[in-house]
Parts: sequence; structure tokens; C-alpha cells
Amino acid sequence: MYKIKVYNKIAKEGLGVFDSTLCTFGPDINAPDAIILRSQNLHAEPLDAHLLAIGRAGAGVNNIPVDKCSEKGIVVFNTPGANANAVKELVLGALFLSARQIVPAIKYTESLKGQGAEIPALVEKNKALFQGCELRGKRLGVIGLGAIGMMVANDALKLGLRVEGYDPFISVNRAWELSSDVKRAEDLNKMLSNVDFVSIHMPLTDKTKSFINKDALNHFKKGAVLLNFSRAEVVNEDDILDALDAGRLSLYVNDFPTEKLLANTNAISIPHLGASTEEAETNCAVMVVEQLQNYLQTGNIINAVNFPDCVLERSSNNRLCIINQNIPNMVGQITTILAEHKINIAEMVNKSRGDYACTLVDVNDTISDDIIQNIRKIQGIVSVRNLKFA
Repeated sequence: MYKIKVYNKIAKEGLGVFDSTLCTFGPDINAPDAIILRSQNLHAEPLDAHLLAIGRAGAGVNNIPVDKCSEKGIVVFNTPGANANAVKELVLGALFLSARQIVPAIKYTESLKGQGAEIPALVEKNKALFQGCELRGKRLGVIGLGAIGMMVANDALKLGLRVEGYDPFISVNRAWELSSDVKRAEDLNKMLSNVDFVSIHMPLTDKTKSFINKDALNHFKKGAVLLNFSRAEVVNEDDILDALDAGRLSLYVNDFPTEKLLANTNAISIPHLGASTEEAETNCAVMVVEQLQNYLQTGNIINAVNFPDCVLERSSNNRLCIINQNIPNMVGQITTILAEHKINIAEMVNKSRGDYACTLVDVNDTISDDIIQNIRKIQGIVSVRNLKFA
């Protein structure tokens, strides 16, 4: 029986996917085999020796010590694409907010309370103060064409915008899903100088922190609008505020309010609503539970951020699930040990990603503790599990 510790509020539809004969779960679990969470910060928490996997019901994993998990063979899952539609719809809403001055216009009408019969005349007199522009024909630059960025780009085309996309690392699958009418930007700075709106859709990493900074902002078209529904830290907030004050940016629409942003009339800050829909929370919960449970039961890895996707269809009742450093002759050493113990391999898969690799081996014979211990002694082995199927 696997023990799953649950942090935060996880949609009941997701938790209901857990097989009660295989897993027990809850917030009070001690020495868990796996963790499922949303926003809980694990950086300051010890990683239990029993821990095999962590599942994040969402895309970002900056609240999880991924590098430390990798060293310990703890697989970190996320749910790319599960909340993409929710974020995409909010981004499209932000485009309308920024183009039509809807927020300041609403604040103005709220200020008219108590003026009775004079309200209609005041509205007609001052509505010109909030004249906006239409989106049709305007240019949108999308930075990052993953699940969300791709959907934003495709749907923005349907609104009549001319769309450019910048992503030097776009996956083959996303490239197939991206409309051929989205212009590929080879030069980021050139794209920034041409577009009226810029929408950022990238994960937060050491390389993307403060990606939009003073240098990047100097290339923006004067008066452009910047939309950030990615992560707060992918922009340099002080540089954004300077660009707003200088008129380089006309508006910064974001999902990450701070004291400084709230004090600036040219920043519209939404209270982190990107994935806050019932549908998105359910999709993320179901997806992460399925991935966690599949890994615990079969060793198959799908949508991990620190290890490669590694899937092997079951071909016997005994399986070795091995995580190791990505160094030469690992597979040779593993198969040599199995051969020395006269173990016949039925099926095998080995996948690598960066510094680590995963090996799944189905065998026709029972795997003894001696075999497990011998494999663990191989230099570079991080973890070994012996899985038995009914």
C-alpha cells in the first residue's frame, strides 16, 4: 500500500482516481511514498527517505527543490496543458481589458454613485476619456509557444490579430498544433520592436528569471502593452515600472499583484486567477494523480520535469525500475548482473535526459534481494525498485 501525502486543496475528482487497494492518501500521512500538491513550498522541508515521487497539480514547479529530488531519484511530475485553456481565456480577456480601457472606465462609473439623474449626462460627457482601440489588425508577439502560448497565438488569430511567435525550443508536437498563420520570429528584439502587444508564456528557471528586463524593454515598440500570466519573476518589476513611467510601455497587465504594481495606475494586476477555474483544477488533479499512480504501480514516467518520459508495456510479472546517472555502460552493467544470476530479460527500455536516465526491465523470473543489492552497488545508480504485478 502506497502512502500519499496531500497538500493544499486538490479537486476531489482527482483524488477519486486513486485506487483504494493500492494507495491511501490524506494531509496527515507520515513517511509518504509520494506527495501531491499545488502551492506548498517544499524547499525548506526535509525529503523523506521513503519518497519516490512528487506531483504538482499545475505546470510550474518552482516551489519544489527539483535538483535535490533528482539527486535522490525522486520523480517530479507536473501537468502541462491541463490548465492551458483557463490561462488562455484570461490572457484573451486581458487583451480586451488593455485595448478598451475597461478597468479605468469601470472605476470611473463607480465614482458616479450618488449623483442620481446626472449620471447619464456625466457618462456622455466623459466617455471620450476612455476611448480605446480595436484588436483586429493589431500585432501580438507571443514569447513561449508551449501549451498555453500556442493556444493564445492560435485564438488571437481568430480575433483578427496578426501574430508572431518566438520560441527557439518549441517542441515538435507544439509546432504541429501551431497555426501556419503564426509568423515565426527568428529575432526576439526585432519582434518586440514591431508588435503592439507582448504576451509571455515561459516557465520560471534560472535562465528565464528577469527575461524581460531593461535591455529587452528598450527594444519594445513605444506604447506597447505587456501581458504576463506566466510567472512574476520572468520580468524585472523595477524595470517594468521604469518603462511604464517613461511611456515605453503603456500598460502592464499581470496576474501577480505587488505593492509597487498596485501603486502604478498603468499596471492592471489580477489576483493570480490564471488557472482558477473549476475545470482547470479538476483537469490538473486528475492528470497528476494518474501520473503518480502509474509511476508507483508500473515505474512508467510521463510528464516528469527532471527525468525522461519512459514507458514500457507490461510483458511479465516482474519489473525492475532503475534511475541512474546518465553515464556510459550503465545498461551493460545491469544486464551483466542479471545474466550472472541467469535472469532472462523479456523486454527493456532505457531513456536518458540530461544528467539522468531511467531503465525499465521486465524479466521472466523472480528477482532476489541479492540482485537488487548488486545493482545498487553499481556506481551511478540512484535508485532501484522491484515491482511485482499480479
